Amino acid sequence: MSTYVVFYDPPLYNHHYFSLQPSNSYEQENSSFKKPKWVDELQQKESSFDLDTVILAINCAAAAKRPLERHLHAKSSLQFSIVDRCYSFMWSLLAVSIASLSTLFYMTFQFSYKLHSLGLQLWTSDVVSKIFMTSYNNAHIRCCQILYWPIILQERGVGFLSNVEYEDKVALQRHSMWSSIAADIFLGNVVGVALLCYADSACSLIVNLARDVTNNILRTGCVWLMGVPAGFKLNIELTGVLGIVSLNAIQIWSTVWFFFSFIFIYVVKALAISGILFGGTLPAAFTSDLISVASCHVSTLHWFFSLIYSSQIQALAALWRLFRGQKQNPLRKRIDSYDYIVKQHVVGSLIFTPLLLLLPTTSVFYVFFTILNTSISFIKLLIEVIISAIHATPYAKIYLWLVKRKRFPSGIWFEIISCHINSTDCPDKNFSESFDLPTKILERSEEVVVGRSSVLVSCLHSNLMGIGELVLPHYRNIFSGFSQSVLASTFHGVLTGTRTTSTLKAGLPSPLPWMCIPYRKYWHLCHDSILTCRQLPPCAS
Repeated sequence: MSTYVVFYDPPLYNHHYFSLQPSNSYEQENSSFKKPKWVDELQQKESSFDLDTVILAINCAAAAKRPLERHLHAKSSLQFSIVDRCYSFMWSLLAVSIASLSTLFYMTFQFSYKLHSLGLQLWTSDVVSKIFMTSYNNAHIRCCQILYWPIILQERGVGFLSNVEYEDKVALQRHSMWSSIAADIFLGNVVGVALLCYADSACSLIVNLARDVTNNILRTGCVWLMGVPAGFKLNIELTGVLGIVSLNAIQIWSTVWFFFSFIFIYVVKALAISGILFGGTLPAAFTSDLISVASCHVSTLHWFFSLIYSSQIQALAALWRLFRGQKQNPLRKRIDSYDYIVKQHVVGSLIFTPLLLLLPTTSVFYVFFTILNTSISFIKLLIEVIISAIHATPYAKIYLWLVKRKRFPSGIWFEIISCHINSTDCPDKNFSESFDLPTKILERSEEVVVGRSSVLVSCLHSNLMGIGELVLPHYRNIFSGFSQSVLASTFHGVLTGTRTTSTLKAGLPSPLPWMCIPYRKYWHLCHDSILTCRQLPPCAS
């Protein structure tokens, strides 16, 4: 009777496990030996069992006994040594300290959340929340991550501990949150300390930059448009009106900026302190909102000219349909035929001619402020992408991938160690060969090599994920708002004067629901979570 023997390294927590997840980037090297015919025949056979069950049993075989051994060891150890007592006391002291500190933060967050809930009843608080929406969303995400750390550290039960694959994934999920917070706080400390040390220089640099943009771009650009820009002959009266309106708006905002510039140094220091305490994403989000506030005059002028431009385009389109004997049916959303009278054609011609001749004058102002507003929106979008990348980067996975790549399997393959086949395709001799085999390789040997195979010995190995295959899935949510339809609608809005650029948003992590539990219960939850970490299995060497 034929025999098939498989050797494999037993899966261990924090070391490796087997997975049937296919690998897209990893390809096993082809061997110089030619594959026997029975391998090709094996690929054409139907599988007689579920290989997922086999892999599940392999991952559970070596780990199922560990929770039971730990439970029996806890019951059998009746006497503790002095070292064990000191170790337990240190863990208890650490649990009490961290639980007390976390409860203090929890009370502060709950008090701030209640104040915000009460403030939403006032229209001023609602307006402030809308203006600083990016900062509010990032602050909510960071506060929820800090509040939920005892929930993440809770042990998931014996069902997860008895399976190396599930246990490893739970451990990665547990480490992903605190590693993201730690990396963000480290980045915030670097940026915050630099801002605190050079606050005056940063403040003067930003004020000078704002003054140069106002004088050299906005004022100079408006004066240039009031003349003959790029050789275009524009309507002098209309350019004078539009230019004066733009210059007055810029002057009003410059005056307001001058009166509030003395508090800018405190804003820079507040950004630095918030970055040191809560990480770099919060001051980055607040900077994005401050850019929106500082460029309010540009966005207002862009809205004003886009309103004029879009109304003019819509009027010209309606008059053009009048000349063609058509009208728009808004109920059925189609173009219908219609017989206009002579007076309507005459009035339409009198309106169409000046609108068409004034369109270039309106267009140059609209294009100028569209370019400025788009540049500002691109800067804010770049900041949002950086914030989302900081949140989405799996720091713990990247570190573990550099240290132990076996913790990230992606498919399986077999290394043939010995093969005795009584056939002309494979002589009766031992050879070593490595190649990927299908899932049907574990079938009964009577069905695999009927009448030809006597002994087949192989070793089970795992394909390993590449760094791109590991990291790229976490970045998909960042560009979820950049679909083809959204980009097309944005481009169409720019051409027609519709304000649709705000639809481009970088994806942020899903916000967790706000936690509202009694303070005592939260303290016990944090205390038990720290003690649970003591009972977690040690890292395997």
